[in-house]
Order: sequence, then structure tokens, then C-alpha cells
Amino acid sequence: MNNDIKPPVKPKARFGMFSVDCLSRKELVERALEDCSRDVRPQLVFDVNGHALSLARTDHSYRDAVSQADIVHADGGFLVTLSKHLGLPKIPERSATTDMIHDFAASFSETSHGFYLLGGEERVNEQCVNILQEQYPRLKISGRRNGFFNSDDEEHIVEQINESGASILWVGLGKPKEQAFCIRWRHKLNVRWVITCGGCYNYITGDYGRAPAWMQKLNMEWLYRMATEPRKLFWRYAITSPHALWIALTDHSAK
Repeated sequence: MNNDIKPPVKPKARFGMFSVDCLSRKELVERALEDCSRDVRPQLVFDVNGHALSLARTDHSYRDAVSQADIVHADGGFLVTLSKHLGLPKIPERSATTDMIHDFAASFSETSHGFYLLGGEERVNEQCVNILQEQYPRLKISGRRNGFFNSDDEEHIVEQINESGASILWVGLGKPKEQAFCIRWRHKLNVRWVITCGGCYNYITGDYGRAPAWMQKLNMEWLYRMATEPRKLFWRYAITSPHALWIALTDHSAK
């Protein structure tokens, strides 16, 4: 097996600290399937949205972590729109992790490559796994673990992930904790892809609701979330959304 064969290089659009891969959701799945068939080191797959773009300017450790990602995909729809109007390589579509996990589940159902779901509350994590198994009966769930643990537990958790034989590790610990965990343990993990997914499990269980399709199309899902969870999210989005837009408009380039 030739481990030196790499997928073709595709253009990237840089916004702030992030070099965003111009890949569709289908291309992301295809690349994951290809990597799962090869003996490669774990590929770190991080997302970028408004919160991430802003956070990378204010949190140095988070900025350092995202610079080590192997793939960065556009979770924020406004980046897709801007890439098409700022003369940058065009990002084909928004790859929201809440949609992408279903793309992966459908495609990986035809394989022996399993998922490990790390993160979220115990109830949410367990319910999410049950729902995925119901929706994708042939999907292999190799293991799961809630996101409530301390640093002393991490080595044992990594051992459990490796023992499960999973190929894809979903890490839903929230920014910047999930990126820091991935960087800390990438050289000990035996999985092929490590995908950060924030509160993705909560969307699958219905604890979080998606915005109406028209709001998603207009890149306003953040506004819907802010309106439906004001106590938790109002100030985050009120501050980070304008900041992120300013960064994207003033600090971008082709790579």
C-alpha cells in the first residue's frame, strides 16, 4: 500500500486565520472514504464559521490549534457567499456539520468503517447514537462517550477510542476545547479522521432547532439561534458576528 499518494490539491480561500478548503460536502465524504482505506495519520478536520473567525483573533491558543488542521471546511454560509464575490477561489457550498454528519452516515453505512461519538451530555450522546442507528441501520457505531471529563481522564478515553476500532471520531466539545483536545491527542489516536462538530448531537436529538430554510439560504441561521436561545447566545452572536464579517471583508486572499 502506497501511503504517499495524496488527493489532488484544490484551491483554498483564506479568511483571517483560516485557509478554507474549497470542497463540497460530497467531496469531503469521498476524501474521508479514501483516507479510511489507507494507512494515514489522523486527519484533523475543523470547521470555520463566524464564531470561529472571531475567536481566532482573540484566543491565541485556539488560533495555534486551527493552524494545525489538515482540512478546514466552511460551516458558515457567509464565507461561501463572500468567496464568490471577492475574487477568491469559490467555496462550492456550505458544509454545516449538522448536515455533513448525515452525509457521512449515509455513505459510511455501506462500509465497515465505524464512528465514535465523543461529547455532549450523556442523555444527548446516547440518544444521538440511537437516532443515527435508527436512521442508518447499517452504520457501524464503534463507541461513544459523553463530554464531561477532566484532563486526567483523557488518556483513558483515547485508549477506549483506539480499542473501539473506529475510523471516524466526531468530537463535540465546543470551541475551543474540541480543537485543543484534537491537537493534544492526534499522535496517539488510531482513527483516520477527527472531525470537530460542536453541538451537532443536540441538533440530531432535537434539543437545538434548525432555522427555516429561507434563513439558512440568507446566511441568517445565527440570528435564529440568537433569537431562540437569547440567554445563552445573544452576546456571543451580537459581538462575534459583526467582528467576523469585518475580518472576512478586510483580511482575505487566495491560497
